[in-house]
Amino acid sequence: MTHITSTNLADGRELLYFDDARADASTGGTTRRPEEFPDRRELPVRSEPGEVRFDALTGEWVAVAAHRQSRTHLPPADQCPICPTTPANPSEIPAPDYDVVVFENRFPSLGPALGPVPANAGWGTTGTAFGRCEVVSFTPEHTGSFSGLSEVRARTVVEAWAHRTGALNALPGIRQVFPFENRGADIGVTLHHPHGQIYAYPYVTPRAAVMGAAARKFFDDADGRQTLTGSLLRSEREDGSRMVLEGENFSAYVPFAARWPLEVHLVPHRQVPDLAALSGEEKDELAHVYLDLLKRLDALYPTPTPYISAWHQAPLDDLLRPAGYLHLQLTSPRRAEDKLKYLAGSEAAMGAFINDTTPELVAERLRTVTVPASALKPLPEGAHA
Repeated sequence: MTHITSTNLADGRELLYFDDARADASTGGTTRRPEEFPDRRELPVRSEPGEVRFDALTGEWVAVAAHRQSRTHLPPADQCPICPTTPANPSEIPAPDYDVVVFENRFPSLGPALGPVPANAGWGTTGTAFGRCEVVSFTPEHTGSFSGLSEVRARTVVEAWAHRTGALNALPGIRQVFPFENRGADIGVTLHHPHGQIYAYPYVTPRAAVMGAAARKFFDDADGRQTLTGSLLRSEREDGSRMVLEGENFSAYVPFAARWPLEVHLVPHRQVPDLAALSGEEKDELAHVYLDLLKRLDALYPTPTPYISAWHQAPLDDLLRPAGYLHLQLTSPRRAEDKLKYLAGSEAAMGAFINDTTPELVAERLRTVTVPASALKPLPEGAHA
């Protein structure tokens, strides 16, 4: 099993070490003693949360986080805040080495205070930007990407996502938990080090609300016997023209109405609301197929493909959650080796997407692209329970 150790940074923020499970049970796994490597930095007191403002025109909440203007932006490698600490670089990670780490963001968009957004909001309604923002560092190595992780390490990241989803779901006022990764300068990353984030929102986000309403309507029309995401998965598998890969527990396809030049949905065969609800066997396969998928994306062009990896989990809403269905939406604006799709008038202003390629062609390219053999190595037997 993945070994999890909790500690606190100098300003009180929580940090958790997730150490890879070891196939050799005789080693007893990794025993980490965070007290041996305390955070000795003199950090300022944590800032107060920003605010949320209600957009009466759309019925949506907007977070205002002016304190993030001073956050770290593309530092040189020897000043990376999520590399392991060295005498010359006392970083956010006090230990001299680690496998996977999750910690509270020093410059959060939401939180650290917790609570609900104001009820009966209208024009002029403001509230505290409650919630929690966490950083997930996938590796101590400063260079590389998720697709270059070993399968054992990818499985540890999956365990971290699942653990944090469960923990954040339980916090007061949280309505939605969103693990994601922004990869590449073209996406707008502020750190080169391979990492992702998890946002815990005090409201259901606009995109999740739209998808949740459609899922609930389908669920109700089917008298609770079918889910929308499950039905779409079944239709895509039966059609076959947009399938990218199929496993025992997960399948990936380019959706029929893909919006982005590169867009793939990875869906479990069993309805689960979130990553925390996956079984050990499902997590094992997820680590395998997710790495495979990312390697296929990177193999399309001579240089790494920028992407957003977005884990859509069921909101913590009594109406929406029963019809919710975990799935990944992996998207990239890359439409050619040297071209990106920019959201301009139709997409940015109207939300009316225009795709410059066909989903069937993209799926065929992803199915047939040559993937390095190392991507397909199975987990060592006994590495995870």
